Amino acid sequence: MKFPNCLLLAALPIALVGASASAVTSSPDPASDPMRFFDGKTESLSTIKLIMRKPYRSRTIGTGEIDSGVLKLVQRVQEDGKAPYQRLWKIRQVAPGRFSGSMSEATGPILVEQVGERYRFRFKMKGNLSIEQWLIPMPGGTMAQSKLSIRKYGMIVGRSEGTIRKL
Repeated sequence: MKFPNCLLLAALPIALVGASASAVTSSPDPASDPMRFFDGKTESLSTIKLIMRKPYRSRTIGTGEIDSGVLKLVQRVQEDGKAPYQRLWKIRQVAPGRFSGSMSEATGPILVEQVGERYRFRFKMKGNLSIEQWLIPMPGGTMAQSKLSIRKYGMIVGRSEGTIRKL
C-alpha cells in the first residue's frame, strides 16, 4: 500500500479555522481565534504512524497572513529521511464556527467546524484517503494539540499526534 508524503498532516494548521464569527473579527486570544493563531509564524512537531511502517517524525514551519478574510498559510514540511517540501493553505470563514478552503495536497475542499472548544478538519487526498484532524487549543493560547487519523476504504491506516505552537 503506497501513501503520499502529505500524510503528515498532523502539522496541518488546520486549526486555523474554527472560531465563531465574532471571535474571528474581535478576539485577541489566539486560542479562541484559530485564524489569528496562524497569522505569523508557527511550528508543528508530530509523530506519524502508518500501517506496516516504522513511525517517523515531522516538523513543519508555517508563515501565515490574513488578507481580506482569507488565511493564507505557507508551510515548509520536513519529514525524517525525505527532502523538505512546501504545503499551501487558503481558509475562510463561511458561517459561524464553520470554515472552508483549500490545501495543495488535498483533492477537494477542506471543511472545518468548531465542536465545543475543539476544531475538526476533514478532507480527501490522493489514493482514496480521508483525513480527519482534531485541533485542541491548550491553555495560554500559544499551543494546540493535534490528533489525526487517516482512513482508506473506511479503515484506519494511519495516525498522527503532535503539537503546534505559535512562534
